[in-house]
Amino acid sequence: MRHKLNERQLAVLRWVGKGCPDGIWDSNTHKTSCQALQNRGLVKVSRRGGQWNAVLTDTGRHYLAHGTYPDQNAPARKLPMPRLPRVPAPTSSGPATTSPPCGPSQPRKTFTHQLLEELEAAGGRIVKSGPDTDAWYRRASLASRSERIPKTKELHWYRCREGVEIKLVDIPAWRLAVLEQVVVSARLTRPHPVVQAIQKVRHPLGLTKPVQQRTLRLLHALLTTVEADGHTCRPGVVDAAPLPYRRLSARPHFTITAQGQTVEFRVLQEKDRSEHIPTDKERAEAKKYSWARIPRFDYTPSERLRLVLSGGQPHRASEWADSSGRSLEDQLAEIVQEIGLRGQAAERKRQADLEAARQQRLRWEAAMAEARDRYAEAYRVKQLESQHADWRHATRLGDYLEAARAHVASLPPGSTRTQAEEWVEWAMRHVARGNPLARGLRLPDIPEQRAEDLKPFLGGLSPYGPRY
Repeated sequence: MRHKLNERQLAVLRWVGKGCPDGIWDSNTHKTSCQALQNRGLVKVSRRGGQWNAVLTDTGRHYLAHGTYPDQNAPARKLPMPRLPRVPAPTSSGPATTSPPCGPSQPRKTFTHQLLEELEAAGGRIVKSGPDTDAWYRRASLASRSERIPKTKELHWYRCREGVEIKLVDIPAWRLAVLEQVVVSARLTRPHPVVQAIQKVRHPLGLTKPVQQRTLRLLHALLTTVEADGHTCRPGVVDAAPLPYRRLSARPHFTITAQGQTVEFRVLQEKDRSEHIPTDKERAEAKKYSWARIPRFDYTPSERLRLVLSGGQPHRASEWADSSGRSLEDQLAEIVQEIGLRGQAAERKRQADLEAARQQRLRWEAAMAEARDRYAEAYRVKQLESQHADWRHATRLGDYLEAARAHVASLPPGSTRTQAEEWVEWAMRHVARGNPLARGLRLPDIPEQRAEDLKPFLGGLSPYGPRY
């Protein structure tokens, strides 16, 4: 069952029926609608010579005339083709002034060009959502490899709750820096102290003989270069090679400290893998014992080396190795830069921690000052309520004593009246002493606050300091 066209599709169909005049659409979204109309058999879209063109089909002309699709059971009736305006051919004096039927002959914008324009208009960040989310994820991946991306910027894209977030960010300055090549000497004349410690052991770094001298020259060039930058170097455990699965947890061969950040180094010798050819003994044991296994591969030490770094915040990488395109000698400059970057990151973190601690202490001191004020206010309120209670008590006793004095005055002279008068006089003095109005009114003195007194007013903070 064919669905009826919506208002947008119908407007595009009428536009195609008029010969695709210019100046109707502000964007290229009408081309998407034309593609949907082509899928329904209403228009025919073509691209020739870099120009986009669309014309009505017989079904499209029938839909414009009747508002419905033609009856498939009815005999086909050919409708007259609408006349399109002729486009004069260019002459020798210059190009034709009449534009083609379906828009100006401008180069078609690629998705990369469109993406970069949207990023520039949005300030470098856009979020794509809807049914085309996966398509935009692929387009961002393709655009990142395009030469249209500026040399100083790079494209980041990742999925988020709204869809796909795409960013155009600046490349860090350290990635654009031109690194000075580290020169590796052909011979060791004055080895670095760490290299001297490595030379003293029988099996230095667990390496085979063919790669030992090259390794020492590489390390000498690396260590002398970082010391020239102000870093310090110390030897570690240099008489063994760490196991491959413990290369990050084993004790380092040497360390380099940059701005308080210690970076541990481990030197590994790569191995070549080859198909294992089973021996007769291995076949016999595998046939005889169920637990016997014949290895699939043989591993032999190669002349390739790998440097593994740990400690600090990685920037470029944490491992550098010989490859078919680059040797470790060509990568020493990156390793030297990596050490400096980790030291700078550690220094920034140290300064940030100091500033955070300072701000935390300032907030704690402000909270303590506020807690003291709140404690003083609570103390005054407590004294006020106590005075009010004393005043009400004294007032009630005063009323009683007035009635008692009237009663005593009605007694006949004698010992009974005398004793009653003595009691009333003492009671009057006692009530006067307990009446706060008789003692005088003034602000109470705030006692010295203890840590436990301030704790209820600190909102969960400790009264002993910002770190507790």
